[in-house]
Amino acid sequence: MTDLPIGIRQEAPGDAQAILFLHERAFGPGRFARTAFRLRERNPDPPHLSFAAFVGTLLVGSVRMSRILLGPEPGLMLGPLAVEPAFEGRGIGAALTGRAIEAARADGQTLVMLVGDEPYYRRFGFTVAPAGRLRMPGPVDPARLLLLEVQPGALARGVGRVCAMRS
Repeated sequence: MTDLPIGIRQEAPGDAQAILFLHERAFGPGRFARTAFRLRERNPDPPHLSFAAFVGTLLVGSVRMSRILLGPEPGLMLGPLAVEPAFEGRGIGAALTGRAIEAARADGQTLVMLVGDEPYYRRFGFTVAPAGRLRMPGPVDPARLLLLEVQPGALARGVGRVCAMRS
């Protein structure tokens, strides 16, 4: 198959419906019950930290960041990261993740958290959260609770209950 040029840009308001449909295809109805979804619920994503990937005019991927508190430390939760199933395995998810992390750094963020597969996210610098440091608002497999220290020393301050940070 021919390599397709992938364009990545900040998410625009007009992308919302296509991203909603992408999430339906990628995650199914069970996404509403997940703890990570509940943290993002009614917590607007900062538009400058959310990105969409396109092949031409076709939306093929999306990543969003939500503002959270990790104990007293403000941070971001990366996700959902979604790629159109027909376009998986082409590096779109990695490109979106890298762009989101770059934006978090440029924005002066200190910590990024996500719930995901450590073997996949390790290449971006994510590690499993130290046991017992964070209390999520619902069930999460501790091996999937990952942190990226964007600014040195932030991990030491990120202790306690994780909750949404309302704008």
